[in-house]
Amino acid sequence: MSRLHMDHQRKNSPISTVAGMGMLLAFALILSYVESLIPFSFGIPGIKLGLANLAVVVGLYLLGTKEAFLIDFTRILLAGFLFGNLYSILYSLAGGMGSFLVMALSKRSNAFSVKGVSMAGGVSHNAAQLAVAALVVETGSILYYFPALLVAGLLTGFLIGVIAEQVERRTI
Repeated sequence: MSRLHMDHQRKNSPISTVAGMGMLLAFALILSYVESLIPFSFGIPGIKLGLANLAVVVGLYLLGTKEAFLIDFTRILLAGFLFGNLYSILYSLAGGMGSFLVMALSKRSNAFSVKGVSMAGGVSHNAAQLAVAALVVETGSILYYFPALLVAGLLTGFLIGVIAEQVERRTI
């Protein structure tokens, strides 16, 4: 068996997949913590950098959909319990799962670059969280924030996508 074939098998082994998932989950939790320390505010509730999504986008491209979903879901729960509260978990689950679904479908369509997938994720994350907020506060007037959140999702999604694309290029 050639050395190249053995290296390819090792990279795709269940052990390397679990190790990669663990490293990306740890990275996502570190980014969640760092983001919780950054006093980042534009006067509009809900705007965040979304740094932890970098690990999810990288996982989606390097490990696969199922693995990236597990990283995202586990990160949301752990970060919520470590750095947040029940409401932050609720909003994060809505945003994270909505975002993940859109990113997975966008990637699967092959119509988007890594940056495009990440931008779609950023916008859908904000839209899902805004929808939950409208239900919680029982008013649709909160939807006036959507244009600002749309722009924020596009910008932060683009930045995360640029970084994820570079990580992917250097890893494969």
